[in-house]
Amino acid sequence: MGLAGHRTYPASYNGKGGSFTSTDDFNHSVLFGVRYAFGVAPAAPAPMPVADMGAKTFLVFFDWDKANLTARGEGIVRDAAAYSTRSAYTRIDVDGITDTSGTAAYNQGLSERRARVVAAELVRNGVPQNVISMHAYGETHLLVPTGPDVREPQNRRVEIVFH
Repeated sequence: MGLAGHRTYPASYNGKGGSFTSTDDFNHSVLFGVRYAFGVAPAAPAPMPVADMGAKTFLVFFDWDKANLTARGEGIVRDAAAYSTRSAYTRIDVDGITDTSGTAAYNQGLSERRARVVAAELVRNGVPQNVISMHAYGETHLLVPTGPDVREPQNRRVEIVFH
């Protein structure tokens, strides 16, 4: 071994013509580059929607034509209530939404009942009622776009949004 752990190869001498060759193979390359464009303004960052900045969302799904919480739904509401104790927020939106099966008027009422059930469960789990704002969107604000009279489980939900 040579200096500092580098391997060196022995030099050879052929003895007749006096030629001498060394077989030290130390080949190091370093490449770096710099690019600059003169007179070009830097690209602006993509804008973030104001509604999404810092918002945390929990989704509670419902069975078809139901406004009662499933065991899984109760667990999600408990998680949201626990999140409220360890985060800074100014308000909590509780948004009820349905799928497109049924009439628009019926779905509006169903989305209200779902929002009320989730808001009440949040309060039961320690969230102050005065920070909760309920909204009922009926069959608008679909997570999965569908046509009319479609039973889509992803659209039967309440969104709990922390702002």
